[in-house]
Amino acid sequence: MKPILFNGAMVRAILDGRKTVTRRTVRFSEGQNPHWTGYVPDGTVLYGSNNIPAAKAHYRPGNILYVRETFGYSAYAAWDGITYYRADADDKTERIVKAGSGWRPSIHMPKEAARIFLRVKDVRVERLQDITPKQIDAEGCKEYGYDVATGELVPSSPALFKVVWNSTIKPADLPLYGWDANPWVWVIEFEQISREEALKK
Repeated sequence: MKPILFNGAMVRAILDGRKTVTRRTVRFSEGQNPHWTGYVPDGTVLYGSNNIPAAKAHYRPGNILYVRETFGYSAYAAWDGITYYRADADDKTERIVKAGSGWRPSIHMPKEAARIFLRVKDVRVERLQDITPKQIDAEGCKEYGYDVATGELVPSSPALFKVVWNSTIKPADLPLYGWDANPWVWVIEFEQISREEALKK
């Protein structure tokens, strides 16, 4: 079982059933060209012209993932055992956690505190701007625009997804990994499963 991080908005999208795919930048080894050209025989390994792997996906089909998100405990965590999640916290929860441990960064969430488990269905590599309207919807970024003439829903455009994507990239990394850079990305499709199914041997 492997961890995967999501921010609060994307956690809510997963819980609502609106998000079933995520894109993660392909990170090349130091000194390698992030505008790589080569080939991908199976979707999870990128090879250069010298037949040496340039990058490998962190996840493969069949992997079970637990979602790391911002979390916290009450002042009575030693005996009440309750984990709180900032993605759906209300004012009362904010006060409880503030009086206890305070919110903890998602990177520090242990598997035992996770509430969302995912099974990887597919992994492939593509350029970021190759995303389709259907995939924008699957990313949890569906836009509800209507055609004035017909009154019908129009396909989602990249505009909202571009904003969401760039918000996840460090400002210093935007020239390499922002929307306009059109980087290579791993496209990870998943389905949500129960804790029991995720933990069964």
